[in-house]
Amino acid sequence: MVIIFLIPFLFAELYLSLSVVEELGAGWSVLWIVGTIFIGIKLLKSSQYAIEGGMKNVSKGKLDIQSFQNASMAYLLGSILLLIPGILSDTFGVMALIYTLYLQFIAKVTPEKPNFNEKGDNDVIDVEIISEHSSNNSNS
Repeated sequence: MVIIFLIPFLFAELYLSLSVVEELGAGWSVLWIVGTIFIGIKLLKSSQYAIEGGMKNVSKGKLDIQSFQNASMAYLLGSILLLIPGILSDTFGVMALIYTLYLQFIAKVTPEKPNFNEKGDNDVIDVEIISEHSSNNSNS
């Protein structure tokens, strides 16, 4: 099943890469490929910090868990796609990273939910019930 999508992707990647080599030249194309590989490696190395920041946003109530999962997966997918040499994979990688930046921006402008981490109900009054039966027995 994956082969059905992989073969057209590889042909499109080859065609676009050869077109860019023809337009820019081999030197600039090699520089592009090496540059995106280094960017992908740097992003993968810093992925733990990006995921940690997303978890902090979830704990503050600024980001829901589904958006956190989407942002984390898009970040990792974008980083991996930048590692793959080729114009089409780089384009998809940059699009995934832009989506991640969008979700992080939404988390940044969303106000924190007050008392998001507190457990329990603040409207409950703790009372102690004193049985009258025990006080009547001591008088008799």
